[in-house]
Amino acid sequence: MASVCFYFQVHQPYRLRRYSVFDTDPHYFDDLKNAEICRKVAHKCYLPAGRLMQRLIREHAGRFRIAYSITGVALEQFEAYVPEVIQVFKELADSGSVEFLAETYHHSIACLYSETEFREQVEMHRQRIKTLFGQDPTTFRNTELIYSDRVAQMAQRMGYDTILAEGADHVLGDRSPNHVYRPAGMMAGRLLLKNHRLSDDIAFRFSNRSSPRWPVTPEKFAGWVGQIDGHGECCNLFMDYETFGEHQWAETGIFDFLEKLPRELMNAGHQFVTPAELSKFEPSGGELAVEHPTSWADTERDLSAWIGNAMQSNALHELYKLEPSLKSHADADLLRDWRRLQSSDHFYYMCTKYFSDGDVHKYFSPYESPYDSYINFMNVVDNIQTRLNSQA
Repeated sequence: MASVCFYFQVHQPYRLRRYSVFDTDPHYFDDLKNAEICRKVAHKCYLPAGRLMQRLIREHAGRFRIAYSITGVALEQFEAYVPEVIQVFKELADSGSVEFLAETYHHSIACLYSETEFREQVEMHRQRIKTLFGQDPTTFRNTELIYSDRVAQMAQRMGYDTILAEGADHVLGDRSPNHVYRPAGMMAGRLLLKNHRLSDDIAFRFSNRSSPRWPVTPEKFAGWVGQIDGHGECCNLFMDYETFGEHQWAETGIFDFLEKLPRELMNAGHQFVTPAELSKFEPSGGELAVEHPTSWADTERDLSAWIGNAMQSNALHELYKLEPSLKSHADADLLRDWRRLQSSDHFYYMCTKYFSDGDVHKYFSPYESPYDSYINFMNVVDNIQTRLNSQA
């Protein structure tokens, strides 16, 4: 029977306020909007979903097991605006059935631009998780599930041998995401791949009445997982935590589905495992080489959501160009602001894709257009440069 691995991503960026070219105020972030969104999502998702997870763990005597990756910037906002969310996560940590993963503190794509900054952010995040939840993460999940052989090597140099990634069809070919793989060149490592079809049945298609698989019921879903038996040892269900109550509203029945799903799967003979537990499985899928980075975003499952056009490339180049001077001369506040600008969301808003992927980008963006996002962001970067010059 395939073991089921549930992993949830928890993230909220620091959204920028409207910042004109004439603005000189070094306060870049929209505190009111960030607080409003954080509280709204907490009451729609984080609190009810967390309490449901607690109940499921108790009802199933710890056999229901899950994992979270919570960004440092999300944790900061929870502490500031909804500290009860932190308390729920602490109680989940105390249950013994929850694993907390490592990732970049600021939800950045620093792995593509600066290994030094990447390492510093992952270490910042590790320390934060250890302080808050008493766990020293052993599994690594990169921002947006961005993965390549190079990312695996960087993670291994930091002591992480188990890594999560997207089960991208163009990489797998005729192979299945339902095996444990070994990263290329890592004799002891484990690579756990997202089953994007089954994950997206919950995260994206659950309330889509035009989907041929609608309605998605616990009984049907358990049957789909059962089809893996004999063709793989795991079913990795990776998704945004906001799926529950925010992207899929409570009125869709998503919480009822989640409440009943563990029993259906267990009755069918499946067990729940965390990524760390799954990493103890032998890599039955063999070695998997990923030369070009993959991610879990958009239909391409590549990096085009963040570096697909000239605006994004220019914004990222100008931002990371500041790193040497910032780390030599800047004070802690300026360095903090620069790091908050690294969150992948800022570049996601600049994406100019069309059709269904474009609609998803528009849904998350607070701007009227990708061009407005770029101009606003670059105005802030320009002020960062001005502050840095004055300090240097």
